[in-house]
Order: sequence, then structure tokens, then C-alpha cells
Amino acid sequence: MNHSRCLYPGSFDPVTLGHMDIIRRAAGIFDTVVVGVLHNPEKQGCFPVEKRLDMLRRACGGLSNVEIISYGGLLAQLTKEMDISVVVRGVRGVGDLESETVMARINRQLNPALETLFLPASPETGEISASMVRQLASFGADLSPYVPPQVLPDILAAFQHK
Repeated sequence: MNHSRCLYPGSFDPVTLGHMDIIRRAAGIFDTVVVGVLHNPEKQGCFPVEKRLDMLRRACGGLSNVEIISYGGLLAQLTKEMDISVVVRGVRGVGDLESETVMARINRQLNPALETLFLPASPETGEISASMVRQLASFGADLSPYVPPQVLPDILAAFQHK
């Protein structure tokens, strides 16, 4: 398994400054960070997968060692197929840590070579979540403290129509 690459999976619906904090920090640790946008056909996201991929590509534009992909199915299977042995997960607090620990154990059962690296959220981004951004956007709040400037117009446009 390749330890110079990691996978940072999520829905990124939409990408936030919290996501970007984890991506940048992982990019400083690993040669390559693969950001995997989960495509779950049974769940309707706020933004279509292609739009989330586009927003992530623009937000990560200055990070030369970051790749953006979409995937469906099991994370453990994807890591086997891509020869990736480390999954990076950001944790904002105890609740995240508990749920992420359960997922890490399950992923390890499915792929015994897989390790999960937990990165605690930075103090400046620890309260940011995509669901919070969506809720604030629905009320027309200022989103600039919470999302990358490259994607702010996309989010505002999506919520002006709702």
C-alpha cells in the first residue's frame, strides 16, 4: 500500500473553509491528497456531484498535490483499488470522533491495511459544517467567513433560486 498518498472522503455539499483546512494540512503531510466526493444515488444533495467536484477543483486550485475524484460504493474498496492505505478525517469534537472511530473500525475490518488519521479541526474552523453553511445560506446570511471565496458566488446563486 502507498503511504505517500491519502484519501480525504466526504460529501463536500458544499466545500467549506473547514474542509479546506483539512485538505491543506493533509497536503503538507502527504505527497498526494485524493479528495473523494461521495456519490450516493439514494441521497439528493444540495449540489449535484459534478458541481461539488467543480467547486472543489477551484477551491484547491493552488494546491498542486491535490486530486479531486468522485466515487460510489464502499470507501474500503476504493482505497484497495487506488492502492491508498491512509484515510484522513477531520474531527470537530467528541461527537465527530465517536462516529468517525466507528467508521474507521468498520473500514479496517473491510480493508485490514487501511489506517485512519484523525486531524482535529483548527480553532478558526472548528464550528463550520456544510449543513450549517446550507442553513445560513437559506436565510441569506453572510457566508464569507465559512466558505472559500472561489465558491461563494455558486452557493449564493443556488440559494437565491430556492
